[in-house]
Amino acid sequence: QSDWPVLCIQCNVPLPAMAMASSFTKMLTGRNTAVLLASLGVGGAATSYLMSDSSTLSAEERRKLYPPSSDFPDLRKHNNCMASSLTPAIYSKLRDKLTPNNWSLDQCIQTGVDNPGHPFIKTVGMVAGDEETYEVFSEIFNPVIKDRHNGYDPCTMKHPTDLDASKITSGMFDENYVLSSRVRTGRSIRGLSLPPACSRAERREVERVVVQALSGLTGDLSGRYYSLGEMTEKEQQRLIDDHFLFDKPVSPLLTCAGMARDWPDARGIWHNNEKTFLIWINEEDHTRVISMEKGGNMKRVFERFCRGLKQVEHLIQERGWEFMWNERLGYILTCPSNLGTGLRAGVHVRLPKLSKDPRFSKILENLRLQKRGTGGVDTAAVGDTFDISNNDRLGKSEVELVQLLIDGVNHLIDCEKRLEKGQDIKSPPLHRKLNVLPLQK
Repeated sequence: QSDWPVLCIQCNVPLPAMAMASSFTKMLTGRNTAVLLASLGVGGAATSYLMSDSSTLSAEERRKLYPPSSDFPDLRKHNNCMASSLTPAIYSKLRDKLTPNNWSLDQCIQTGVDNPGHPFIKTVGMVAGDEETYEVFSEIFNPVIKDRHNGYDPCTMKHPTDLDASKITSGMFDENYVLSSRVRTGRSIRGLSLPPACSRAERREVERVVVQALSGLTGDLSGRYYSLGEMTEKEQQRLIDDHFLFDKPVSPLLTCAGMARDWPDARGIWHNNEKTFLIWINEEDHTRVISMEKGGNMKRVFERFCRGLKQVEHLIQERGWEFMWNERLGYILTCPSNLGTGLRAGVHVRLPKLSKDPRFSKILENLRLQKRGTGGVDTAAVGDTFDISNNDRLGKSEVELVQLLIDGVNHLIDCEKRLEKGQDIKSPPLHRKLNVLPLQK
């Protein structure tokens, strides 16, 4: 309700108030649009956009119409590794870059933007869409990796690999406390996009390549494949009863990363006849390789894990494929938390007294171990039983990580026994050693 008259922008003469809207509209749709926008102080990029047929602009062209600062996510309430490392300067430098498979920075960080925190663990907040992601966006991934992996610097360090299970010592737990033992890892097929980015065709190719290779396993490793989309109700119930079946992800950490697309297309489970060696296909990673059994014989579980993993890799290579790997990051997987070995050695262990001790969390931290509920990362512990596993994946070999888990769990059991007798316990010193070699210049 201003007393100032409405003036024609071109002629500077008063216009009737009722005619303002129609005159303005006509000028926007006519040849004088650029003059009008310039007189309003609108920038060249927006002028170019409005004078173009917007339907012909690519997503990349649309994105470049706006400065990176207008796209920078609000991370003020976030607690994950990505939020701690991403700065406006890094975002500005990387926002418009793409991998050869057209994977962008915003796709990398979306799960961390959508999930400010997690009640049980500090998450990474980023995923990769392909093998090249870790190179194209190294300026954000490298500090995230260093944060998540106990100071491991991918610019200067070389990751060790060791699948010699004979080196393991004291690998039999007290089964009054340890209920089951498991070792798992992931492997990705080089040349195919990772699950957050893969097309249906790529996902089906992963399934084809892996299932064909697994048909070559023999002896105690021989078994069969169950497609999630084709299994019978009876087969499905049996796998549920055996705690083998993985269902459509419900964790927002996975769904926000795009890993549940087209479910259950080209997903499935392979296991040996003894049900002690399993491979999940196209869940969070191309493959998840798992060795498990009830009881506390971790050395036997790890021996089967190493033997099976070597055979699977050989069968993959025989068919002209290979796993993603490099000397700085080890085996390449979807989440940076699983780089290196990708290995999580874990046990379900009863700790009724220690779990109620205020020092429990500090003891786990110093042993480089983490606790979860027995239902997985999104669950709290039920009763006094915990899923205890190694916290590190990168910077230590497979043998080192399994031995770290064995020594740590034996320490927890010893603490539980001391508390049962009314004796005191102490927190062990912090374990920080990274047994890695420097990269050759």
